[in-house]
Amino acid sequence: MSAPGITKKVRFTGIDAARGIALVGMMAIHLLPAVSEDGGPSLAWTLFAGKSAALFALLAGVGLALSSGGTQPRTGRALTAARYGTAVRAGAVTCLGLAIAYVDMPAFIILAYYGVMFLLAVPLLGMSARALFAAAAVFAVLGPVLMQLLRGSLPEPGFDPTFTDLLTDPWQLATQLLVTGTYPAIPWMAYICAGMAIGRLRLGEWKTQSAVLAAGLGTALAAALTSALVLGPLGGLQRITEATPFLDAQAIQEVLVWGPEEYLSTSSFWWFGILAPHSTTPLDLVYTIGVAAAVLGAMLLLGHAAGRYLLPLTAAGSMTLTLYCLHLLVLGSGFYEDEPELSYALQVAAVIAFALIWRTIRRQGPLEELIAKAVNGTRRSVLARGGPVRATENGSGST
Repeated sequence: MSAPGITKKVRFTGIDAARGIALVGMMAIHLLPAVSEDGGPSLAWTLFAGKSAALFALLAGVGLALSSGGTQPRTGRALTAARYGTAVRAGAVTCLGLAIAYVDMPAFIILAYYGVMFLLAVPLLGMSARALFAAAAVFAVLGPVLMQLLRGSLPEPGFDPTFTDLLTDPWQLATQLLVTGTYPAIPWMAYICAGMAIGRLRLGEWKTQSAVLAAGLGTALAAALTSALVLGPLGGLQRITEATPFLDAQAIQEVLVWGPEEYLSTSSFWWFGILAPHSTTPLDLVYTIGVAAAVLGAMLLLGHAAGRYLLPLTAAGSMTLTLYCLHLLVLGSGFYEDEPELSYALQVAAVIAFALIWRTIRRQGPLEELIAKAVNGTRRSVLARGGPVRATENGSGST
């Protein structure tokens, strides 16, 4: 029996499958070569660079929407309980990110940024789909502008933040997580808001699933065409070259393909016309939101029609927090680092096997279960203060 306001969740197979794709994509970026034999971007880089992390963030937003009422946003005390529970989740994920960053590894860890995004989403949990789509647009446009305007006056970001950074330089830590880091939470709230807006739709209906797929493809195509127009006929690439004399033509081309080495140049707002991975430009955010939405729509449709064939992805996607952390620990061990393809194949096989076996024992992954207990305990505590209350939770539930 569920406590008042906390009812059994109904999982969407397609959402878990999309999470599974995001997980194996992040692992590919961490492990597989970025450069192909001809010197261009590898297939793994082309498919996953900047897109897997965006998919994770958008799906986080979907999960937040589903856990706060789905198509009918919660109100009153039920909304307050959802907000407290989300704040607890935010703190847990942030602490996990700061702790695991003590392991030396050749990867940027998203978890601390992810936790901050959860925290920033707390005031948005009662918003409708229309309001959330509007918020996503605002964050996609103004977030990068704020990031570029403030970067020169803020401390340089470190690699992966830890508790030591929290104690020794909290200002630097805060600015890194919010504005200057690899996954800056303020502009990346565009993904969270877009995902929350999608989560407010009737995702169980095939018409909605088809619309999400079509809208995602259309959005990604529109962003790509706009970038080509800005950089080409409108003269953006020439303006970038003129405003950035410390980068030659080859260096600028490398930024367009691989993304900025550290952070995007602030020499000109014409840089906002590029789509490079992790450039966090408005067009990059819109493009990757479109790609992520398209993947989600496709997986929802496949899950609706042939969900059993997605079991390896859905099993992994139901416990991505646990599996992502395990992957990071293995990455830090240097496991077969001289044979990246073998390491990737073994790690993907291992996480899928673990997920399939664990699902026969427990409904959630180990870390997911621990956080869920803290979140649900918090919600029950808030709801119990005012007596029984009716609320519906129809979420997908994986951090």
